[in-house]
Amino acid sequence: MRWPFLVVLCFAVNFGIPAAAQTSLKVPAGTYTIYSNHTQVMFAIRHLGLSTFYGSFGHVTGSLQFDPAQPEKSALNVQIDMNDIVTAVDELNKGLKSVFQTSKYPTATFISTRIGKTGENTGTVTGNLTLAGVTKPVTLKVTFNGGRDVPIPFQPYRIGFDATGAIKRSDFGLTHMIWSGMVSDDVNLTINCEMERK
Repeated sequence: MRWPFLVVLCFAVNFGIPAAAQTSLKVPAGTYTIYSNHTQVMFAIRHLGLSTFYGSFGHVTGSLQFDPAQPEKSALNVQIDMNDIVTAVDELNKGLKSVFQTSKYPTATFISTRIGKTGENTGTVTGNLTLAGVTKPVTLKVTFNGGRDVPIPFQPYRIGFDATGAIKRSDFGLTHMIWSGMVSDDVNLTINCEMERK
């Protein structure tokens, strides 16, 4: 795990790359693709009303047509690999794949339908979420973290976002499981995303 860091450090020292350069909200418009290695969709659900249980989907792909000057004209299209689900319990990981019917519906999608700006670097993204074969509108609260050049030679320019939202399991038919009565219907989502300029 230390080798990539040492390579980056070597480049930074030898070529004067500012490894701690600040991000900027003034970023170029264009097409950006999701950098899956630094993107994840996390979910949180109450168990027995006593504790909050967490899990995540690690392999996320997609693209964003982004114009920071007119964010409402941007367009987002996301795909989530439903077989790449991770919780703290191995047995549950397998069980959730059955709940999500991943053999039949291996991919969840989110396609934006409306984007609005609420602050200098905040906004909302409403879109159609298709999960386990059911499509419902979902609105996310989004924070734009800006963009920057990556301190690694020949790497594309990147931008980043954080988002939160909530869905109900019942809206997507995710109620046919033996522990359904022990967990809440409400599921909170936390999304961290980096994107690379094409």
